[in-house]
Amino acid sequence: MVRDFRKTRSLIGLVPQELTTDQFETVWNTVSFSRGVYGLKPDPARIEQILKDLSLWPKKDNMMRELSGGMKRRVLIAKALSHEPKVLFLDEPTAGVDVALRRDMWLVVEKLREAGVTIILTTHYIEEAEEIADRVGVINGGKLLLIEDKTALMQKLGSKQLRLELTAPLGTIPASLSDLGLSLEDEGRTLVHEYKGGEGEERIGALMAGLARENIHFRDLSTRQSSLEDIFVALVEKKDGPEEKAGAKPAGEKA
Repeated sequence: MVRDFRKTRSLIGLVPQELTTDQFETVWNTVSFSRGVYGLKPDPARIEQILKDLSLWPKKDNMMRELSGGMKRRVLIAKALSHEPKVLFLDEPTAGVDVALRRDMWLVVEKLREAGVTIILTTHYIEEAEEIADRVGVINGGKLLLIEDKTALMQKLGSKQLRLELTAPLGTIPASLSDLGLSLEDEGRTLVHEYKGGEGEERIGALMAGLARENIHFRDLSTRQSSLEDIFVALVEKKDGPEEKAGAKPAGEKA
């Protein structure tokens, strides 16, 4: 990074949050110029493929000033990919853009990841991180609270919920089921069982056996697993403490 900083820069692509392009240049020239900045030879086929992947090909001859905000953001992504980086930084690339762009961009991200490109994404859309990330870092107030494999994080901090719609309401939970962590909702018509992912089969098996013994019947059941956003909110609230939680929401929260 110090001795050969130009080589290092050539390995890195950046999609900034701000729209920074020459408004009086065409899409094709804008993306091609970025490739040349890094000393690479022209590769029209490569540029064409990038523009097609990002649904920019019909706009290749349009000037940047003629594009919508979403299209300009697509061009920023194309510029960052033009020199074939090994590490790609995406700074909230889908902020304020349409669903179509998000879909196109995540398809491109998936292809890059399969090709071995390391992608570092900052986003306020937690569902995006949950959908595509291998590892997740949670930042609050400028501090990194944790960074961990996404699957391990979901298993360790996430929880599952089993909801049983009873055929007849319960006034109280029977004593024989008190150690299973059950609760009643909807005036006793719904029995809720919350558990950690690793406890699933054993806890649910014990619950079903206990319900049979107590002659408690249900007509329907549903399950819910905590999302990455649930985990994020819990971590931030735990870090902030009761005083900050009672006040305004801290700015700059990302995952």
